[in-house]
Amino acid sequence: MRGAGRIVERGLGILVFLALWEALPRLGVVSDAYLSPPSAVLGTIVQLGFDGQLWKHIAASLQRSLWGLLLAIAAGVTLGLLMGGWRRLENIVDPVLQLFRQTSAFALFPVFILFLGIGELSKVAIIFWASFWPVLLSTISGVKQVDRLLVNSALSMGASRRFIFFKVVLPAALPSIFTGVRLAGAYCITALVAAEMIGAHSGLGFLTLNSQETFQIPTMYSGILLLAVLGLLLNYLLALLEGRLLRWRKGLSLDD
Repeated sequence: MRGAGRIVERGLGILVFLALWEALPRLGVVSDAYLSPPSAVLGTIVQLGFDGQLWKHIAASLQRSLWGLLLAIAAGVTLGLLMGGWRRLENIVDPVLQLFRQTSAFALFPVFILFLGIGELSKVAIIFWASFWPVLLSTISGVKQVDRLLVNSALSMGASRRFIFFKVVLPAALPSIFTGVRLAGAYCITALVAAEMIGAHSGLGFLTLNSQETFQIPTMYSGILLLAVLGLLLNYLLALLEGRLLRWRKGLSLDD
């Protein structure tokens, strides 16, 4: 019963939102030339699916976003563990990283295109850049917040530094790392939209922009809705992975 109640609670807000979205253009409060009702949007998605266009756009967006995100996770976690564990390395690298961190991925569009062209590599690079920073900063923070008492206790029992890193530091830092990974998942979808608006011929971002330019409003909202669903699915998968790897951690709820 409690599980069913939680499902109803989670779905109630979405149902109210969809009802308002459907009612506003149907009642003429907002012109359907600017706001297509969700029934028309869903019909357009079904039509795109039958035409075969939908799967082409989804596949292109998934490939770009996953490559950029996976590379960002690999680079961010690796560098974050090194910087968090070795203060001298952090002192050397941090000033340069702080300079680059303040530079938006969107401001670097011309640079990426200049060096990498308008093909897939520049799009993946833009997504990588946007996703890299939350992973890096969360990893550094997670390593630094490891309880020093745990490390000293392991050292006093003769544990090697390798053992301490993999059995003490890394597990203790994982919650913070996953926070950064889930943030990166949200950032990669945002960057995906912008990346596909430059020199792309496929992808949900391209579909949204192209539909807006040709005034195909239901198709435009279809692209926006599919991007939101893609972001939700990515966040759900990352949360599921986090729950599997961090079963030992359970948060406090006032309802319990």
